[in-house]
Amino acid sequence: MLDCGIHPGLEGMDALPYIDLIDPAEIDLLLISHFHLDHCGALPWFLQKTSFKGRTFMTHATKAIYRWLLSDYVKVSNISADDMLYTETDLEESMDKIETINFHEVKEVAGIKFWCYHAGHVLGAAMFMIEIAGVKLLYTGDFSRQEDRHLMAAEIPNIKPDILIIESTYGTHIHEKREEREARFCNTVHDIVNRGGRGLIPVFALGRAQELLLILDEYWQNHPELHDIPIYYASSLAKKCMAVYQTYVNAMNDKIRKQININNPFVFKHISNLKSMDHFDDIGPSVVMASPGMMQSGLSRELFESWCTDKRNGVIIAGYCVEGTLAKHIMSEPEEITTMSGQKLPLKMSVDYISFSAHTDYQQTSEFIRALKPPHVILVHGEQNEMARLKAALIREYEDNDEVHIEVHNPRNTEAVTLNFRGEKLAKVMGFLADKKPEQGQRVSGILVKRNFNYHILSPCDLSNYTDLAMSTVKQTQAIPYTGPFNLLYYQLQKLTGDVEELEIQEKPALKVFKNITVIQEPGMVVLEWLANPSNDMYADTVTTVILEVQSNPKIRKGAVQKVSKKLEMHVYSKRLEIMLQRWSAKREARMTNPCGKWWSWPRRDCTRPSPLFTDNGTALDVLKPL
Repeated sequence: MLDCGIHPGLEGMDALPYIDLIDPAEIDLLLISHFHLDHCGALPWFLQKTSFKGRTFMTHATKAIYRWLLSDYVKVSNISADDMLYTETDLEESMDKIETINFHEVKEVAGIKFWCYHAGHVLGAAMFMIEIAGVKLLYTGDFSRQEDRHLMAAEIPNIKPDILIIESTYGTHIHEKREEREARFCNTVHDIVNRGGRGLIPVFALGRAQELLLILDEYWQNHPELHDIPIYYASSLAKKCMAVYQTYVNAMNDKIRKQININNPFVFKHISNLKSMDHFDDIGPSVVMASPGMMQSGLSRELFESWCTDKRNGVIIAGYCVEGTLAKHIMSEPEEITTMSGQKLPLKMSVDYISFSAHTDYQQTSEFIRALKPPHVILVHGEQNEMARLKAALIREYEDNDEVHIEVHNPRNTEAVTLNFRGEKLAKVMGFLADKKPEQGQRVSGILVKRNFNYHILSPCDLSNYTDLAMSTVKQTQAIPYTGPFNLLYYQLQKLTGDVEELEIQEKPALKVFKNITVIQEPGMVVLEWLANPSNDMYADTVTTVILEVQSNPKIRKGAVQKVSKKLEMHVYSKRLEIMLQRWSAKREARMTNPCGKWWSWPRRDCTRPSPLFTDNGTALDVLKPL
């Protein structure tokens, strides 16, 4: 799950995303891109009041700011306690469930590999690269490719994703140049205070506020005639916010990192903190930067309602505004506004829109896509019309390019996007099987293990080393009634297969059949033993069938006994000859010397008969008989 925000223009449960369309218990991983409310505002509720049991990650700076920003949101929300999504206690407890990640640090959760890049936009903002089963997805969150006074531009990953989920906030709009924008902003503020008015700049407590503070402090420093006009940073989080920014200067651009060695740029000379209206002496011209940015409630809303009826005053909207908010409403210059208490007031103060919103424009977005060339682009975080225009522009840009094939998707809310990727799967041979490099065409046999979207081929003995699985063996034992000669079984099994070996187990005659089935003679029965697996079970069934047939068919037993006796006589006879040859070290081919010292061929009456050999059942066999 990517981000978990609230709608800035709505309240209570209405402000939540479409959480009811998903099952939080099925989510393994939640990644938060940055600290703005529309990206993390519902996180305490999601962590504390749903069935979600997965893991949550954000950058260190985002976590530090998240704590204070959402605390302020809880305090300034203009709804009853019963309608609140969460409390301060929920927020505190959610902190323990949030883990941090460094930029470019690779982590893995439930087979999902992920890491993050600098996104620009605000301090700590991250773009997440996510890899699942070999498919790579890049989620930009809110990002900016333009370096400003304190933040570096968003990185271009050196790994090309298969899917790019990218914001489309400004659609096909092109931002004015930074220098021109800053000059227009400073001139507008200067004009307001020159006419004796009060300038209101609604901002979020953290983010663009710090950029604007740097601009105003530098402008006031360069204009001595303005030194008597105060600038206030009006936020209940003012001191805490600045402490965070002073702590994380290493996450900012090179200019700030170099300047910090001389002096801290966030220790302002011409700007004072204003915690509440109780500490504000509203006399004469002044400039107040107050939160929240869309003026739905809080200090910025109070100041706006106090100043909107005086034409000397002015408000500068310096960031992106969502439909349904007061900031968006006054940009259309209505004749009157409705206060939080329901009163109608005339809108006479000037309204200017100078966007310092650190979102990409069309030029930055198209260049970013051109650098990555992802097969699939999914547009999010934008109004429907802007997304449609951006999609059309991107399609036109690549329709005549045969070398780059990009599909652009702009799904509506709750609409699923289904993408098909290559079907082949790669299985990695590991452990014992990987000790020797196989030859071309050689077959490798092992157990195929699928774990966390990855496939491995392992020897059974390596299962416990590379997985949580334990290897177990089942030894099968089966007793079969049998009263016939044991050598008869040997004969019949040899007719079935030549793979029969005679052996002795605990001083009992036994046979090894098919290398894996052991047949042991017991009084009145034979016992089969084998390690259970599909092939051994089949072999055991075959041996069992032979034993049962010999036991139940007298004709087989009668006819086979003579053949067995003859065969055993020949077998023992040849063995006896071999022993005798070894004993007397016969060195001549085709001739042998008998024990009497004469040349002979079998049979000889004057030869001393050797002692008999014995069969398995104790019957003596005279081996020195004519062939």
